[in-house]
Amino acid sequence: MSQHQGHTARKRFGQNFLVSPGIVRRIVEAIAPRPGDLVVEIGPGLGALTAPLLERVDRLHVVEIDRDLIARLKEDWPPERLAIHEGDALEFDFAALGERLRIVGNLPYNISTPPLFHLAGYATRVRDMHFMLQKEVVDRMAADPGSGDYGRLSVMLQYRFDIERLFVVPPGAFNPPPKVDSAIVRLIPKKLGAGDTANSEETFARVVTAAFSQRRKMLRNTLRELMDEDGLAALGVKPTARAEELSVADYVRLANALT
Repeated sequence: MSQHQGHTARKRFGQNFLVSPGIVRRIVEAIAPRPGDLVVEIGPGLGALTAPLLERVDRLHVVEIDRDLIARLKEDWPPERLAIHEGDALEFDFAALGERLRIVGNLPYNISTPPLFHLAGYATRVRDMHFMLQKEVVDRMAADPGSGDYGRLSVMLQYRFDIERLFVVPPGAFNPPPKVDSAIVRLIPKKLGAGDTANSEETFARVVTAAFSQRRKMLRNTLRELMDEDGLAALGVKPTARAEELSVADYVRLANALT
């Protein structure tokens, strides 16, 4: 087990602590927090990002599940500077903190996609989000239609956000070092117009999940239970196309034809 600053990294929480001052500086510069900003850090850990963020903002909110780390955070900063919300970010109600949220964090690599889907539900309350994730996940988030990385995660997140991969972070920037490269990603909520909005987000999610359930199969097979070939053709979608060939707008159109 790896130790850093006297704390043993817990595998079940997917803990890898950022220890590179240069990378920390680049992340904070990318976020560019200002005094009045409402910044929320997920998984502050040993405070590598927390400390430099607190130099720039009046008060910082953090969501942390590890009680040992919470005790350390309470020793280091008073509650008027650092508001600690104890618990799992997957169950946390970010709406309770207010509007124009700026959410940041080093998300655990062992469960990185569930927090992203959870946070997508708060898109209307978010100003921007900056995360450290496994590079492979960031590549999937930002992938263009037609590429091998483009999948369900790409479509579901690109429906709500403009996504930009900022820079890659090598394993040596962490203790313990992960076995993969990491990357910093920026998500900015889209202002959805009438033509960009799914009438039912549940139906939209269902269509996307079905389409990507068997990537190599044609849409006439994967979407067979939702729409026949004529229905697809009428919407300008080739029944012989595969899931990765469709844009986010195509999926919105398909979902809206079903609702």
